[in-house]
Amino acid sequence: MRVRNAFCLLAVLLFIAGSRAQTAPASRALALEQQGQWAEAAEAWGQVIQQDPRDAGAYASLGVVLSKEQKFQEAASAYRKALALNPKLPGIQLNLGLAEFKQGRFQAAIAPLRAALSSDPQSVQARTLLGLSYYGSGQFAQAAKHLEIVSLSNPSSLELRGVLAQSCLWAKNYSCALEQFRKILEQDPNSATAHILMGEALDGLGRTAQAIAEFQAAAKASPREPNVHFGLGYLYWKSHQYEEAKREFETEASLDPTNAQAVAYLGDTEMRRDNIESAIPLLRKAIQMKNDFRLAYVDLGAILTRQKQYSQAVRILQRAVELDPAEPDAHYRLARVFQAMGRAEESRAEFAKVRDLHARADESLVRKMSSSPPPLDQKQQP
Repeated sequence: MRVRNAFCLLAVLLFIAGSRAQTAPASRALALEQQGQWAEAAEAWGQVIQQDPRDAGAYASLGVVLSKEQKFQEAASAYRKALALNPKLPGIQLNLGLAEFKQGRFQAAIAPLRAALSSDPQSVQARTLLGLSYYGSGQFAQAAKHLEIVSLSNPSSLELRGVLAQSCLWAKNYSCALEQFRKILEQDPNSATAHILMGEALDGLGRTAQAIAEFQAAAKASPREPNVHFGLGYLYWKSHQYEEAKREFETEASLDPTNAQAVAYLGDTEMRRDNIESAIPLLRKAIQMKNDFRLAYVDLGAILTRQKQYSQAVRILQRAVELDPAEPDAHYRLARVFQAMGRAEESRAEFAKVRDLHARADESLVRKMSSSPPPLDQKQQP
């Protein structure tokens, strides 16, 4: 994210123009600062503070030089002390928000950045940092609100538009996400990432055929892109196109043998194609690779029930229930196993749970492909 990386020096200017006479330590600190001798300047501002512990300007100036040294935690502490002494000191809220942001403390950055934007609604830097902080703290709707305004003033920034598009996607504002991804593709038609994300947004809108087309474009542009074949396979799987789904899951698993999700869905696909002997080792392998993958337990429990291996089926299905008690499918299969075993009371209890639970809609592809959005690139931070 190419945003000005300049710290506000208003605190220093305020100190210079302050009502009290400038002391010798302050003059020396300013001179060292102008020479870029940050460590020496920090020490000099410390001497000013020792002489007058209530000098808000000195604390603010100390925060500036500490930030220049990349000592953001210490800088944030200095800025807070400055604000405690003088809440109206100009520029310090922005500096504090930036110092917290640089530490990856996105939630802590929000309050001072909101204050900075409130005092200067035209500040692109404050709004950008605030939008990115909302994104970093998982508040995607708020992130999109601010980043959309910023993108209007910097329409050529693909990085900024990418974060905005991700914010819209994770806020389930799919129309917004589609608009942003289209603009990205206008500038970079061969972006596999943009095709993938547009496909995820189309999937969120229930436009599966168009989502498949976007994933096909992504796979063509970058055949080895991580998860692109899984995403395409999952869309085929949702559409009951199991031959095509199998092909894509196999491709993903060959490119990334550690992808437990691809292996599990390949096993599920084989089960749905009635290739039980092929499905069992795949499902067991998926569980070995990732022992909390619920789908593999449910499928394996269903197969064991079909094979009348009821005790094993109960154990496997109970693990599926343990992983997510709110999903009705495992309860239903467990009820059928208990019924087959003659355990009528336990069977009735599981059927009752099924009636009480509402079947969930298919999980969106964006959450299948990632449990969280991409983190902010440290190199792109303001």
